[in-house]
Amino acid sequence: MEPGLWQQVVEQLGTAVVVIGPAGRIAAVNPAAERLLGRPAATMSGRDLHDLCHRDPGGAPVPRERCPLLRVLAEGRPAHGHDDRCLRGDGRLIPVSWSATPLTDDGALGAFAGMAVLIVETAADRGARGERVERAERAARTSALESLTERLTLVAEITDVLGQTLEVDEALARLSRLLVPRLADWAAVDLRVGSGQVHRVTVTGPDGRAVGQEDWRGQLPPAGGSAHSPLVQVLNGGGPVLPDRVVPYVPSDSPLAAVQDDFLRAAGAASVITVPLGSGQQVTDALTLVRTDAARPFSTGDLDVVSDVGRRVGLVIDNARRFGRQRAIAEAMQRNLLPPLPDHGRIRLAARYQPAPAGSQVGGDWYDAFPLRDGTLALVIGDVVGHDLTAAAGMAQLQGVLRSLAWDHTGPTGAVVDRLDDAMHAITTVSMATLVLARVQGPDSGPWTLSWTSAGHPPPLLLTPEGNARYLEAGQGLILGTDLAGDGRRPSADHALPPGSTLLFYTDGLVESPGSDLETGLGRLRRHALSLAHKPLDTLCDRLTARIPPGSTDDVALLALRLPAAG
Repeated sequence: MEPGLWQQVVEQLGTAVVVIGPAGRIAAVNPAAERLLGRPAATMSGRDLHDLCHRDPGGAPVPRERCPLLRVLAEGRPAHGHDDRCLRGDGRLIPVSWSATPLTDDGALGAFAGMAVLIVETAADRGARGERVERAERAARTSALESLTERLTLVAEITDVLGQTLEVDEALARLSRLLVPRLADWAAVDLRVGSGQVHRVTVTGPDGRAVGQEDWRGQLPPAGGSAHSPLVQVLNGGGPVLPDRVVPYVPSDSPLAAVQDDFLRAAGAASVITVPLGSGQQVTDALTLVRTDAARPFSTGDLDVVSDVGRRVGLVIDNARRFGRQRAIAEAMQRNLLPPLPDHGRIRLAARYQPAPAGSQVGGDWYDAFPLRDGTLALVIGDVVGHDLTAAAGMAQLQGVLRSLAWDHTGPTGAVVDRLDDAMHAITTVSMATLVLARVQGPDSGPWTLSWTSAGHPPPLLLTPEGNARYLEAGQGLILGTDLAGDGRRPSADHALPPGSTLLFYTDGLVESPGSDLETGLGRLRRHALSLAHKPLDTLCDRLTARIPPGSTDDVALLALRLPAAG
């Protein structure tokens, strides 16, 4: 838990809060817990709360195997007790009620991290007090405890789910699903875009409904004018706002405030919180929460919790924006570095580069095709280990070095790749890479032979006019950068290319997907390519890249060659 949230929500509470680690030891207590338990925090840290304090109504230790408090640690489910005793540091037994809620780790995708226990002292049994009054007081205490526990748990859950994505729209959708209906009846998020423009990116209500005939999303007026509108105040750098009155009764001088007032009236708002998304000078966005039940208005405690949520969401949005800018630069750099394909007689060439889906990192996939000094056509497909600008820059370096080494070399392709492997660490920033280097040899009228070497890369796929498809799996060697090449002689291979055949070079993003093995992906590509072998080369490339398996997080490079038909 961040120090800011502990200070604002926990330390200032009059209710005792004890945080228990996953091993059952006390990790933190607030001042109210020190007073209630009659022990300094330092003497309780690392102790077992059950053994230290927990007693049954008669004052005896509660057997561990029957303790509902310890069951929270074992089962990860909330629990509470109404008629227990607590042993104070001064030896006194006091009657207590408690409520325990499991906690999850912010950085471990929901891993169990212990529990939060809220404890209140209850009145001792008094014969003169009616049972009905006692039950009412007990219910009120339990409700207050559970409400506070729920708010703290909600913050932990929000932190967990926000940490799982760098995609702004997805993060805000997840946030809304957590806030509505658990904390509010309506939630709206407004982002400042461009020079003062405001865009409402999400509005979530009961069961996902829109308000009346409007969905209230899209472009809104600029955040100028009214000093009385909480939304305008927040978007202009103000702090969290919990107004006493929801909608002003005077006309607003701000078009944005007027739109917001109309939205609140249509939603039937009885209580509203507006908080900034971000902190310090980085505040550019706002979160608005609405409750429609006048009997359940937002409290200052709710304001503290929602403000903390706003800071966390603001960090996610800031990180996503920075990631998006870096991704856009890397993708543009990578596209610009990929070369135009040459004209090479009657041989047809086509290529595609498709970046990874939004929220994933751009990789170092690349292709190249160029004539050698003797007129032979060279083809390359490769994948540099790494992401973003580093991978794109490394790809460009490797491309230039390989072109220089292959330009006037007439020997086996394996010898060129060996020289590249030797030079890679000295003159590039690339640590490891896979690639296929191939040459198409033969006159313009054929026959043609493919000579190639693979450095740990998926094999080329050959489609013939007769309807056959086979992977060219010969010529395989170790990936570049392993320093395990032994005698330095990489294997080379040769294969005759029939007239009218199609040859596909590709990176692993075309065949690999989460939850599926490589053999399954290769089989799928073989079937898809064979069904499209009669299509024009550009059509074939478009349809293959459109069929990338769902869930893929890698970018894709595809290089295709088609030989002229016989005659």
